[in-house]
Amino acid sequence: MIQTTDIESMDDLDAGQRRGVSRSDQAYRFIVEGIQSGRLVPGTRLRETELAERTGLSRTPIREALSRLQLEGLLTMDAARGLIVTELDHSMASELYAMREVLEGTAARLAARHASDVEIDFLREINVRDAELTTAEALAANNRLFHETLYRCAHNRYLVKTLNTLQESMMLLGPTTLAAAGRAQTSRAEHGAIVEALARRDPDAAETAARAHIIAAYRIRLEQLFDSHTQTDGHGTHSLPPLTDGLDTPT
Repeated sequence: MIQTTDIESMDDLDAGQRRGVSRSDQAYRFIVEGIQSGRLVPGTRLRETELAERTGLSRTPIREALSRLQLEGLLTMDAARGLIVTELDHSMASELYAMREVLEGTAARLAARHASDVEIDFLREINVRDAELTTAEALAANNRLFHETLYRCAHNRYLVKTLNTLQESMMLLGPTTLAAAGRAQTSRAEHGAIVEALARRDPDAAETAARAHIIAAYRIRLEQLFDSHTQTDGHGTHSLPPLTDGLDTPT
């Protein structure tokens, strides 16, 4: 039986609707946040009935959210296992990071030319704040803010759109690399190098620093991919985490 503390109440869902958030969007956020946090790992089987039970939503918005996530490539229909969180192999991960290196390098180059002094100062503040954070989740959130701000500093809407789409696929790689020993500190130094290159208005140095940052993250990601040993149900399929794991409910 699902405890009331494990899912939000119907009053909360009604409040979400009053804020203009449809139940389909709430279901969508529930699943995306699970993937983003690493609690719904690639290969996890998703069933409408189980998701409806966990969220307190009906099957219709769950079905709509699942269809949307399939179209976006975050979920895949596997012939043997049913609907699962999309799995990326090492080749696909390499392709993602190769594109990220090029695109983020371009974003940094453009930012060195077009970012305002205020925007660069804000990037610096985000990086300074990083030193005060202690959990992988908080570090990951601050890291996303840094990169999203860098994208906007490029002042190129098409580049931002492409990078945001790429970030959706990056979620499938699993938990943040910032959880690796020492990575948070080295990442902070790499971010600092990017910011200082922007402040000097040096496009070449900014692109070089951004590319080096992505390459370093890719090395850590490869280690995680090779060393990962997650629990499966014996058929290569992961099960939804138990409710005691604290999977966030839609808000």
